[in-house]
Amino acid sequence: MGDSKEGGAESPPAGAAAREGLSLLSQGESEEPSAQGSALFLGGNEVKSRAVVKYSSAPPRTAFARLEEKTDLKLPPANWLRESAKLGPAGTTILGNSKKSKPFSSFGMAYDFIDSVGNDVDVVSDSENIKKLLKIPYSKSHVSMAVHRIGRTLLLDELDIQELFMRSSQTGDWTWLKEFYQRLIDQKWQRKKKSKEHWYQKAILSKFLYYSINGDGAAQPVPSAAEQQESSSSDQTNDSDGASWPAPFEMPSSVSEDPSASSQGSEPLEPSYILGHVASAPKEQNLTTLFNDGENSQGLKNDFVRNILWTFEDIHMLVGSNMPIFGGGRYPAVSLRLRDNNKPINVLTGIDYWLDNLICNVPELVMCFHVNGIVQKYEMIKTEEIPNLENSNFSTKVIKDIAQNILSFLKSNCTKEGHTYWLFKASGSDIVKLYDLTTLCEETEDKYQNPFTMPVAILLYKVACNMMMKKNQNKKHYGTIRTLLLNCVKLLDKSRHPQIIASANYMLSELFQLDEPKKEESSESPLNENSDESYSEEEEEMPDSDENGSYSTSSDPSDDNKAVAIIKSVGELSVPEKYKSIHQIRPSCTFPVCHDTEERCRLVLSYVLEGLKSVDSSIKKESDLPAADPNTPIPLKYEDESTRGGPEGLEKQMALFLDKMGSLQKGNYSSQSGMIPGSWQHKMKLQLILKSSKAYYVLSDAAMSLQKYGRALRYIKLALQSHDTYCCLCTNMLSEVLLFLSQYLTLCGDIQLMLAQNANNRAAHLEEFNYQTKEDQEILHSLHRESSCQGFAWATDLSTDLESQLSVSCKCYEAANEILQFSDLKSQNPEHYVQVLKRMGNIRNEIGVFYMNQAAALQSERVVSKSVSTAEQQLWKKSFSCFEKGIHNFESIDDATNAALLLCNTGRLMRICAQAHCGAGDEFKREFSPEEGLYYNKAVDYYLKALRSLGTRDIHPAVWDSVNWELSTTYFTMATLQQDYAPLSRKAQEQIEKEVSEAMMKSLKHCDVDSVSARQPLCQYRAATIHHRLASMYHSCLRNQVGDEHLRKQHRVLADLHYSKAVKLFQLLRDAPCELLRVQLERVAFAEFQMTSQNSNVGKLKTLSGALDIMVRTKHAFQLIRKELVEEFDQPKSDESTPAADSSPSLNREEVVKLLSIFESRLSFLLLQSIKLLSSTKKKTSSNTEDDAVLKTNKQIYSQLLRATANKNAALLERIDVLVHLLDQLARGGGGGVQ
Repeated sequence: MGDSKEGGAESPPAGAAAREGLSLLSQGESEEPSAQGSALFLGGNEVKSRAVVKYSSAPPRTAFARLEEKTDLKLPPANWLRESAKLGPAGTTILGNSKKSKPFSSFGMAYDFIDSVGNDVDVVSDSENIKKLLKIPYSKSHVSMAVHRIGRTLLLDELDIQELFMRSSQTGDWTWLKEFYQRLIDQKWQRKKKSKEHWYQKAILSKFLYYSINGDGAAQPVPSAAEQQESSSSDQTNDSDGASWPAPFEMPSSVSEDPSASSQGSEPLEPSYILGHVASAPKEQNLTTLFNDGENSQGLKNDFVRNILWTFEDIHMLVGSNMPIFGGGRYPAVSLRLRDNNKPINVLTGIDYWLDNLICNVPELVMCFHVNGIVQKYEMIKTEEIPNLENSNFSTKVIKDIAQNILSFLKSNCTKEGHTYWLFKASGSDIVKLYDLTTLCEETEDKYQNPFTMPVAILLYKVACNMMMKKNQNKKHYGTIRTLLLNCVKLLDKSRHPQIIASANYMLSELFQLDEPKKEESSESPLNENSDESYSEEEEEMPDSDENGSYSTSSDPSDDNKAVAIIKSVGELSVPEKYKSIHQIRPSCTFPVCHDTEERCRLVLSYVLEGLKSVDSSIKKESDLPAADPNTPIPLKYEDESTRGGPEGLEKQMALFLDKMGSLQKGNYSSQSGMIPGSWQHKMKLQLILKSSKAYYVLSDAAMSLQKYGRALRYIKLALQSHDTYCCLCTNMLSEVLLFLSQYLTLCGDIQLMLAQNANNRAAHLEEFNYQTKEDQEILHSLHRESSCQGFAWATDLSTDLESQLSVSCKCYEAANEILQFSDLKSQNPEHYVQVLKRMGNIRNEIGVFYMNQAAALQSERVVSKSVSTAEQQLWKKSFSCFEKGIHNFESIDDATNAALLLCNTGRLMRICAQAHCGAGDEFKREFSPEEGLYYNKAVDYYLKALRSLGTRDIHPAVWDSVNWELSTTYFTMATLQQDYAPLSRKAQEQIEKEVSEAMMKSLKHCDVDSVSARQPLCQYRAATIHHRLASMYHSCLRNQVGDEHLRKQHRVLADLHYSKAVKLFQLLRDAPCELLRVQLERVAFAEFQMTSQNSNVGKLKTLSGALDIMVRTKHAFQLIRKELVEEFDQPKSDESTPAADSSPSLNREEVVKLLSIFESRLSFLLLQSIKLLSSTKKKTSSNTEDDAVLKTNKQIYSQLLRATANKNAALLERIDVLVHLLDQLARGGGGGVQ
């Protein structure tokens, strides 16, 4: 063999330390020695080995004392079996201790190095078991081991059949295995006793190691020899290769383990021993602490002096070793062995020594030879030379092949997590068999008789816990964690282990993220792409080999039906790559893809329910409570609003709720089931209930987005019932939980508002609300064990009354806001706070509008002459109060737009109040009242406030335009009412005219006729109407006014100006021909009035010519009227409903006829006056050709007009056609040519 590349030594952490059921070193500390841990390359790179000490309880090494020749090892040394400061207590792990590892030793290591299990390490085992496996092809000894799979890690433990069957006869355990063993393997089983020679060799070895300690230290009292002998006899190793090498030192007495642990070796390992030890994992990750560490400190312990991470070729192993290592001087690390000079070293011993040194990274071996206990000589051998010793020659490459084949064989066949497999080779046999004990055990009456079940379940749980701590960094491991937990739950008896089952189910529910964003499909994809990553093996990717079938069959059919797999000959293990791991390591560890929110939440709730059942089953008071019949739905307390007292009752319920919330801050606790605060049941149920409330909240939110408001209300009711129970159980309310409650109530308010706005589907919503799944009923039953769940009944009832629904919605938002005030939640969650206030503002607007509409309805039903009723006034007050509060909500979060909209609605309310006061009194004697003026002015104030709130149009153009339009309408309505119902009993005509003029001009100012929008035609019509009304008013003033010529002239100019503006605007509109015609006729009348005050014929002719020109320009109005009449006439008779539907902008025929008659008479009058004036002018002056032509044309038109008007039976269309024709003639003939 070649020289070692690097002869490093074991490097334990400085000083000794003890374990208290957990790994002594943190991750950082345990890795520290790895820098000094060396790699050993043996035999020209034939085998690669690297050992890193992860934990050591041994103090710094001391040199061994080289014994004098002829020293008699049969005589005990002075320090034999005595403890010293260096050695620690002799009774626990004494030098020369022959105690073999406990049946669960690998579990103790796995608990301590939980990070490595399931992921980085292939095998966890005692070094003795590793050596035994690698010696299978060379040894005739029997092999019996328990194998467990946790992820990609295999746990190997010695399964001492003799010990088990001895216990079976005492306790009744393992009887099924005993029967199976006797039936299939060894029918005449009996306990084999150790020979005297065996005990003699043990005693000599122990004395030799004590002699070898340099200095015997201060002797202290030690256990009696009898006790020591008893300990040795009960924990004897098997007969294959002698001792499991003892450890030279024990941990110092100051930090030693509980001394009671020393006597535990031969006791049956009941589940109670395990339970005490597992507690630590959840504590590190804010999960509920599972177990009390102090209850049973002597649980599954890691009893090895050192734990080593050994990499042998590509196999990573966590190995426990007790081999004594000496050092100092020229030899920094050596192992010490005692050999009988008369017995040569055989292959088994050589492999044993070689592997021990490799595992512990010891470069040299010191051999002490004796004859009949008398020391003869010492010999120093390098580790790499051991395979070449005389009589002990073996190939390291073959050992490597054996290791790889055994690992592949086990990984290929031990596929089920949680199952206990039994690897068995009978003494002297070449056949190795693998049995699935879990399956065999399940065929018996009590499937929980397998003592490995509990440690395996606990380890599955702890590995899952450890992965959960890093879940945010490793979402790809979610499938792995889920499989670990499901297997853990599957193993455990629900009645015996409710605590672990509840905790496992809670962790399963935690795997599903309820609060992740909507794009969960994309974010979850990595889970499924590579969820097997932590278990992937290089061997898996290799192609199938025909050779792999060789261990699946057996020559003996009687064995075949029970064994999972068989190695027909141990010789096969030496063939390179004979066995390959071709099976999927974990076929079912992919994380389920939940494509929609409901599916994900339902999975969460199923786990929560299982957890709740486990917790409830462990509470003794169960029998005192009535059991829920799963087939009987739990009543939902549906009430009609009339029985509940309406909004007034709501106020009381809200007050009670807020009192309760206040008391929660002080930590009141009230559980009906009798759970003790601080107990695991209490903590776990709190977590599960909180999880259920979150799941129901997410379900409710999803239903809301689908517009399934009845279903959404049912889910939010369940969320709030869960939260109510949480409040009853909670002794210290977290601000995070209060925030959840605020969010739940906010959503509840949204749902109630949507139900109010979708009253037409109330029956469907009610049906959805009353439906319940069996799962929901069972969860609710568990909640009812703790509280009445009625704390939020006021918020979640489905009412049939609109007002009640709106009130409930408002109260939900108010409660959500109140909760934010309890602690510093408002500042910590500004976004949620803003959303709550926005919703409060919105719901108050809705309620305000509701009351305002009710008041308007009452007003419309009221008899005109009646005065305003008290009911109306009450509704005004309620509406105004809501608007005022809503405005305050929006202003407090600087939401100018919504504040402006509410101010606008308040303005509308003021206008309704004004309209209510206008109905009083007789219609004929009616005047514009002061109350009307007061409310209209208040409305104006609110609209102006709204504009000020917005600031500029750029903030929100649509709202700005809407407010402007409403303000314009208010001014216009006020001016119109003052004009039509002038308050002459209180004000002078001039003052009224001034106020009307000012109001009209203000209305005009806020009426935007230029901006192109859907409202532009309305604005143009409004502006045209304003100009028309002002022109009419000034026209009227001019008629009625006598005296002040300057004022008359001013009115004349204003009337003319407004008439012309009105005409221009009406001409822009296609649907106001009658209004255009009326304005033009008024202009003609205005011209006629002016003509009466004129004296000269020239002036009168000029005015007449202007009036006729106005008449000619009305042709556009007649053409529009004609077009509409033709369209109406052309409508098919069968489609009578269509014109009715489109008749809103259509012509008022009566008005058209009336205006047409006036137009005909005025045109006739103007033409006659024109003819008269032109004729008289012609007599007085010389002939004027132009005037003659005009006179002639006017006479012809006048003649035709008289004939046309004489025909009383002429159709409307015909009359219009005649007029259009005459106006054309008039325009061509120059009748209207004088401007």
